[in-house]
Amino acid sequence: MDEFWVFGYGSLMWNPGFKSHRRVHARLSGYHRSLCIRSFVHRGTAEAPGLVLGLDRGGFCEGLAFAVKGNDEDTVMAYLRERELVTNVYRELVLPVRLPSGEHVPAVCYVVDRAHAQYAGAVDVEKAATIVKNAHGQAGPNRDYVLNTARHLREMDIEDAALEAVAALLTNEDPRPVKRNSGA
Repeated sequence: MDEFWVFGYGSLMWNPGFKSHRRVHARLSGYHRSLCIRSFVHRGTAEAPGLVLGLDRGGFCEGLAFAVKGNDEDTVMAYLRERELVTNVYRELVLPVRLPSGEHVPAVCYVVDRAHAQYAGAVDVEKAATIVKNAHGQAGPNRDYVLNTARHLREMDIEDAALEAVAALLTNEDPRPVKRNSGA
């Protein structure tokens, strides 16, 4: 079947916004999920930036791979570029992701551009929680984005200790015990 793959690691997992004919757990090596991008539009403002997820160098990331029919490629890619490349903080790359079968497939991935002004780098858990608590953008409170993502990761049985720690500070709960490392 003529198809292409898209790798989701944040809101694309629970709100892809495009049709796929298959979605499976997948693992990307060499990058990890990180609250490393200052959001000036969707989850913050230029005066009070929020933090959103990016794929940053090192480790690995567990997420979802979406198989999209080849005849939908132009439509899906136009949608993803409009959604993900608003300020060009992401670089669109095609990287190999490993499917549960062990097969590696090339997938469209959005990786943070470390040279971009919105790149926040490694933000410690306490500082991240403070930033997230105080940020609000066009898409709503930054807190909602982080808590939604953490909840969806739990529902999909995907561990992310760093995101769980931030979520715990946002809800004043203990983070859930971690079984495996997300590479972050």
